[in-house]
Parts: sequence; C-alpha cells; structure tokens
Amino acid sequence: MKRLILAAAAALALSATLPARQPDKPDAEKLPEYPKLDPKNTTKYLNKENTILAEFAGEEGKKKVVRVGLACEVCLREGPLEVLLCKKGTKEHEAVVRVDADAKFIHAALEVAGARAGTPTEFVDDKGQPKWKAATGSKVNVTAHYTMKGKTFTHPAQEWIRDRERTKKEKKDVMIPHPWVFAGSKELADPCDPTRKFYGANSGDIISISNFPYSLLEMPVEITKDDAFLTYEANTAKIPAQFSKVWLILEPAK
Repeated sequence: MKRLILAAAAALALSATLPARQPDKPDAEKLPEYPKLDPKNTTKYLNKENTILAEFAGEEGKKKVVRVGLACEVCLREGPLEVLLCKKGTKEHEAVVRVDADAKFIHAALEVAGARAGTPTEFVDDKGQPKWKAATGSKVNVTAHYTMKGKTFTHPAQEWIRDRERTKKEKKDVMIPHPWVFAGSKELADPCDPTRKFYGANSGDIISISNFPYSLLEMPVEITKDDAFLTYEANTAKIPAQFSKVWLILEPAK
C-alpha cells in the first residue's frame, strides 16, 4: 500500500510539471483580413495583444476613426446565452466569442470613433426602491465577419443569437431583434485601495444580451438573466468552429 501511495504521489508531481494540454483545433478558422469600408482607409492596432483595431478614413491631417474592429475567438456554439462578447477568462460558458483585451480600451476607441457613453441598466431609483431603467448611449452597429468552410460571411452579430421559442413557433430561425447601445459600464473603486479603479465590463460583460449593471454595450430593453437563459441561444449553424478567429466590428450609428 505504501508503494502505491508513493507511486501515485510521484505521478501527480510529474503531471504538475507538464504543460497544460491545449485543446485540439482541427476545424478552427483563421482570422480573415479585416474588411475595410473603403480600400483607401487605413488601420492600426491599439493594444499590445493586437486585438483592438481602429479603422481611419479621410485625408492626411483630417483622418478620423470610423469603426473599431475586435479580433475575437469563438468560445461557445451551442446553448443558452447571456452575453455576446466577454473578456477572455470570464464568461466563456455563456458568450459566443471572447476577446483578449482590456474593455476600457474598447470604451476609449468607441469614444474616439464618435460614440457617446450613456449608462447601463439601472435596477433601483435614487431612494433605493426597485425601478428598472433601460440602458442609454449612442447606438452601435455590431457586425460579425468570419470564414467558415471556405466561405466568408459578414452579417449583423444579432444573427448569432436565436430566439428559441419564436423559432419553434414560427418554424424558422428568428433572431434577437434589438440593437446595442454604448452603455459605457462603470469604474469601481477597489475596497482595499480606493485609489485603484476597476472597469466593470472586464468582469465579462463587454457586449451583453441580459441586463447587467456593468455592460459596455447593452440592449436597451428589459432582458433579465432568467429571460435570456430561457429565451436566447446560440445559432449554431451560423457560428464557425470553436476556437475560430473572427472579427466583431463596432460602428457608431450616424
């Protein structure tokens, strides 16, 4: 028995020194070329991870940011959804795609592109009484651009989110109909060090479906977590293989 215990301990120690096995990605698609609005436009990555890209239009000296591209990765193709896009390492179990980026940089890029931040959903009034108030902010069009099985697709990101009950009732795919607005999340003080700030959307709510108090982009309609979990699901047929690289393109509506 003692030998078995020692052998098991040795095996555990050996496994701890080995690198974690990476998931197989046989069907994962590569990131396609970013689709510019105009071939004359220029692009530039804004972070060291090369996951936030700004698209510039206009002549030299008068260029302005017109769209923000996010290089994302598919993390979920089947099941209920509460979030479209989360930060890597947060809500992959309920989001279609994830991005390795600080959500605060995405916020800043949207402001440079002309979007105005509003407020996330509010759940209580000034007196602390329950009262729902929709998210506010500039409307932002979110477009998905990716390759799948040799073809390139570009469409509103809402087409990745299916209304389960209406689809069953109408016997055809019915997508979520709501737009997103630039709610802008919130900065929270570290309770252990008030001089330090934490940007709320970095907890996972970068582009939300459900109402969350720290969403960066949110739908200005009442969708509770329970509503989303019971109603909205991934539209698997339109989502490329897990771990595929895709673009989400954010464009402030004119």
